[in-house]
Amino acid sequence: MTTQTTVGWHVELEFEEDDLHTKSAALVRLPDGSEVRAHGHASRHHTDENQPRVGEEIAGARALNELAMLLLTKAHDEIDAVTGRTSHPIHV
Repeated sequence: MTTQTTVGWHVELEFEEDDLHTKSAALVRLPDGSEVRAHGHASRHHTDENQPRVGEEIAGARALNELAMLLLTKAHDEIDAVTGRTSHPIHV
């Protein structure tokens, strides 16, 4: 019989904005106590309407995408350390 465990991760996103730029920072704290951080950026063309929510969505998505890639790399590094082989991450 397989034992099931429920684990939750909390991802934090913070934004810093001005009239033309949005910067985002993403952070996830893993159950082992380690943290993975990533950043994203969005720029508004000066002729576009100022829509801060859109800048947050773009910058946030870019930070989350980087976070995902960092987590894949971390996982494969851990696999490699245990197996002594080089694993090959599948990019999504």
